[in-house]
Amino acid sequence: MSKKFVDIATISLRIALALAFLSAVADRFGLWGKPGRPGVSWGNMTQFNAYVAKLNWFLPTAVIPLTGWAATAAELLLGLGLLIGWQLRWVSLASALLLLFFGLAMLLALGPKSPLDYSVFTASCAAFLLFALQKAQ
Repeated sequence: MSKKFVDIATISLRIALALAFLSAVADRFGLWGKPGRPGVSWGNMTQFNAYVAKLNWFLPTAVIPLTGWAATAAELLLGLGLLIGWQLRWVSLASALLLLFFGLAMLLALGPKSPLDYSVFTASCAAFLLFALQKAQ
């Protein structure tokens, strides 16, 4: 396969993953609209943390806000890292693992339909592929 096509695919994949992470973060800060509006998953951190509690039913209630903020910070940093190409090999691996953990949490808490409908495992595999395409440094 031509290096040009691999480069185009790599950049496209980086942008797609980055925008997915950043869109989810924007939703938590109400940038896509208020809770309950069409196309808005959460609309604020309170709604998002209720979802975090549902997925992480095994965690003590006291750590749910910290877990929600940690996930938000991770998605923001990984999204920006993918977008600018910073430490791409390691950012790709971290993205793949975070998405895998999200998918597994969704699978265990909600059943198979949600992570499959939202292509979480597909995104995780795409991030793993992006990791594999990067040269070890």
